[in-house]
Amino acid sequence: MCAVTETAGPTELDGRPRRRPALSPSRAGDFKQCPLLYRFRAIDRLPEKPSRAQIRGTVVHAVLERLYELPAAQRVPAAARSLVEPVWGELLEQAPDLLAELFSGPRDPELAEWLASADGLLDAYFRLEDPRRLEPEARELLVETELESGLLLRGYVDRIDVAPTGQIRVVDYKTGAAPRQVAEARALFQMKFYALVLLHLRGVVPTQLRLMYLADSEALTYQPDEAELRRFERTLDAIWQAILTAGRSGDFRPNPSRLCDWCSHRPLCPAWDGTPPEYPGWPEPEGADGTAGAEHRPVGACAGVAETLVDRSD
Repeated sequence: MCAVTETAGPTELDGRPRRRPALSPSRAGDFKQCPLLYRFRAIDRLPEKPSRAQIRGTVVHAVLERLYELPAAQRVPAAARSLVEPVWGELLEQAPDLLAELFSGPRDPELAEWLASADGLLDAYFRLEDPRRLEPEARELLVETELESGLLLRGYVDRIDVAPTGQIRVVDYKTGAAPRQVAEARALFQMKFYALVLLHLRGVVPTQLRLMYLADSEALTYQPDEAELRRFERTLDAIWQAILTAGRSGDFRPNPSRLCDWCSHRPLCPAWDGTPPEYPGWPEPEGADGTAGAEHRPVGACAGVAETLVDRSD
């Protein structure tokens, strides 16, 4: 349900031992969009204020994950809607400042309306498929593999379905609207990433990649083939080599675009007359062969709120 976030720092971060560095779809996308954004998120780890859309996405993902914990016959819209407030309550327990960041307080009249807006997204999910007829093999599955180049890929898949015939479907929930052509390519990048990891882990190409856009009740499906995924593997290797080169030199250049209007770090960007913080250096843990951004995934359906919000408005 929650987005993967890569981390960087000394040998330990917030008391947690560092994991082996890896590349996730989110950070690969950041570097492709703007190398400086990658640096701010993966190396500097600058805080980003969450938006209501991002938090709502986190809530909806958690509800859909928990929906499949119910017996099949109970997976109905009313049951999904009944999970919204408990999930929101758990988020507040783990991040007490979240309420003040998003609303003026528990009596803010916009709070109830915002929570109710999650119901519409959940109702849209039921228009796309009937969860009573499904028994996913996995939900919120950690997938991880090492390429021949030594690059470690790591991410979390919303859902994996396996048919009796062995065919695999990878499912990802999106709480935004179905994308235009450019954004669609970015979404498929994420799904191809997961498909490649599963190809390495299971030796088979997923039959279908399915993106479910809940804001407008649309679904995007794609059928990858092995040759395409092998080419995509070379693309990831090239992205990682570019990240390594930038990391060792510290030369993470901004790439101004219309997306800058939504960037939390615009005041620090030299493309907008800002000054970035001093480069902390490329974080190479002892014994590593040259990587950056060890990825951290908190435990629990809604854990690590501050580290899970980058991708939940899509």
